[in-house]
Amino acid sequence: MSKAILSLIKPLHRPQPKTSRKFLITPHIKELANEVCEILRTQGQQWEETLQNRFFEEDIAPSEVAHIVFDKVRDCELGLKFFGFVSQNRFSLDGFAYSSLLKLLARSKVFAEIDNVLLECMQSEEKLPTREALGFVIRAYAESGLVSKALELYSFVLKTYNALPQLLACNSLLNGLVKDGNMEAAWCVYDEMVRRGDGGENSCLDNYSVCIMVKGLCKEGKVEKGKRLIEKRWGKNCIPNIVFYNTLIHGYCKRGDVKRAHELLEDLKEKGFFPTQETYGAIINGFCKRGEFEKVDQILKEMDSRGMEVNAQVYNCVVDAKYKFGFVGEALETTRKMIEIGCKLDIVTYNTLISNACRDGKVHEAERLLEKALNSRLVLNKLSFTPLIHAYSKEEDFERASTLLVQMTECGLKPDLITYGGFIHGLVVAGEVDAALTVHKKMMERGVSPDACIYNVLMNGLCKKGRFADAKQLMLEMLGHNVSPDAYVYATLVDGYIRSGNFDDAKKLFEHIISRGMDPGLVGYNAMIKGYCKFGMMKDAVFCISKMTKRNVYPDEFTYATIIDGYIKENDLYGALTMFCHVFKRNYAPNIVTYTSLISGFCRCGDIAGAEKILKELRLNGMAPNVVTYTVLIGSCCKEGRLAKASSFFEEMLMSKCNPNDVTFHYIVNGLSNNTPSAISRTDCESGLHKPMLLDIFGRMISDGWRPISAAYVSIIACLCLNRMLGAALQLTDKMLNKGFPVDSVTLAALLHGVCSEGKAKEWRNIIPSKLIEPKLDVALKYLSIFGRYSTDEATAETSLILHTLLEECKSNE
Repeated sequence: MSKAILSLIKPLHRPQPKTSRKFLITPHIKELANEVCEILRTQGQQWEETLQNRFFEEDIAPSEVAHIVFDKVRDCELGLKFFGFVSQNRFSLDGFAYSSLLKLLARSKVFAEIDNVLLECMQSEEKLPTREALGFVIRAYAESGLVSKALELYSFVLKTYNALPQLLACNSLLNGLVKDGNMEAAWCVYDEMVRRGDGGENSCLDNYSVCIMVKGLCKEGKVEKGKRLIEKRWGKNCIPNIVFYNTLIHGYCKRGDVKRAHELLEDLKEKGFFPTQETYGAIINGFCKRGEFEKVDQILKEMDSRGMEVNAQVYNCVVDAKYKFGFVGEALETTRKMIEIGCKLDIVTYNTLISNACRDGKVHEAERLLEKALNSRLVLNKLSFTPLIHAYSKEEDFERASTLLVQMTECGLKPDLITYGGFIHGLVVAGEVDAALTVHKKMMERGVSPDACIYNVLMNGLCKKGRFADAKQLMLEMLGHNVSPDAYVYATLVDGYIRSGNFDDAKKLFEHIISRGMDPGLVGYNAMIKGYCKFGMMKDAVFCISKMTKRNVYPDEFTYATIIDGYIKENDLYGALTMFCHVFKRNYAPNIVTYTSLISGFCRCGDIAGAEKILKELRLNGMAPNVVTYTVLIGSCCKEGRLAKASSFFEEMLMSKCNPNDVTFHYIVNGLSNNTPSAISRTDCESGLHKPMLLDIFGRMISDGWRPISAAYVSIIACLCLNRMLGAALQLTDKMLNKGFPVDSVTLAALLHGVCSEGKAKEWRNIIPSKLIEPKLDVALKYLSIFGRYSTDEATAETSLILHTLLEECKSNE
């Protein structure tokens, strides 16, 4: 009911409670009311004509039996039919009839009709419903979530009748207000109930009223205040029943104070109360949140000793917590225990198992669990399908993800924002932007509106493809649907323009954001700073930091890393070092990108010693060089002709299990193949007595007459295998063969050694392409002896055995 309806009431005086009627309810009137109910139920389309004829025979108006008909009929559709009949024939109903009608409608919770009837009956005091009838409506409103309407009607009853609605109505309203978090209004209602209560038969307050307020206080974390409220009614340290104990225990556990909750558990046992499933469930939930599984086991044993069955809800809490704390094996053991003791896994159990299997990359196991849940005739929900759809999207198996989406809808479930979001994200990451846009269109057709996050993902995908017009169109659509772009959306567009070299449009958009009083956020400023640096506008980039700081947006390590990298690319090492010092003064910890940029700066100046000092500082700060760091160092050393130093960095890289990339290989191959053997022998002096593995193998191959470029590739492959990086070695071998390099026995020896080093000697034929096996196996054995200096005897012996076996096979085939 709205305030507009209530405003129509003009009470001239406070109405007296209706206790009698103007006429007697005779047996004949009762009989006539029964006939009317029967006509409404049985006469189909002729009911109106039949009623007209029946009342034509009587001196009794339909309005005089209306209240009895509404009380008897029980079906709100029939009641509304009769109400329409009475209204059309211009008979006037009194307050008793309206009261009976409102109670009928309230039981069926047909709120549009309730509002219409209230609008009609509240226009005069003669039609005013009883306090009891309005209490029925208050309950219906409150229990259906229409709490503000319930509160308005409660206030009207209080003002009009100077009395509260009946206790059930007040409690329903209290409960609704507490659920909505409107504790201020709840306290007003509760205080009024306390004030008007006499403690007798007409008491306006009961245990349930108090319990509702205690729950509300516990929900806010004010458990002590809830306890004081109980003591105010029943006395100090007196908690009257197990319901109140459970409420307080749940409140303490929700607040994270499991110790106090456990003390209350002991207190209630001492006072002779028996803990219920809810009591133990709350305590177990509290211990689970803290990961105290030993105490959880103690509580479960106590439940068992009391002969109390542990239900699926309690076990689900334990399983979920064990997964969250990383105890995967223990979580699965708990589910096995559930099955052993006959506790059926419910849909919550299966959803937890499915979600965690997907998170661990066990998608097929997750799908098997989904099938099992279906076969168990459990009602699946969104949480059953969404993790699988996300997992298959992540694996780029979009056909399976689409099938599951269809299966989900066939089960009567509507995919939500989270379901579609994961699917769209997977498609965009895989570069399938058009397919993602199709899914976006379908979700909108099905009534699911995308949020800023989904729009951001789509725009990001479009920008990466250079489709800025489409990205702009998507942003206009977003604004048209009243979805406010966040900082990430604007940052995506700004970054997209910058990536495509369209700096002017990026700057215009950024300035437009600022002019509209919007905050680009840290991501927006970082995107713009990146643009300034990319186009060599370092003064503007630094000034942008000043502007963002004035707006209370503070730079992070990415901001400074971008500025330092910008200076390096402008060959301004002094500017980069100045900014680096500024970072330290601000107590920011430089990240790996910052250090790598500085190393690159020193390398650009030919100062390898300076680069090594930065590398040393990087390590002292607990960081490890990444592939870019090593590649910069290796590339610079190769350009300077310092191949021994480059080889040392390469070996260090492999020993730290940092996978090289194509750029790394390119630098090494060019460095080795563009230097003569005499240059290689001079670089040996740099490393003193130790000759790097890469140069040793390369030098021997050159001495044996190999072409420098072939020798360079094979030497790299050998180093990868000797450092147990077989996967990378096989990938590089494929690239070599695709470029037309001939098959050779040294590569075969290196790959076999790599296979044996990883303990896969028996599987070597399934790993190494058969086209690599060629007759010059004596050369392979020669180089195997060189590899043996850098590896274990066991791997070398196994490789030697395989090569000798192949040699015998070749001889027998001749």
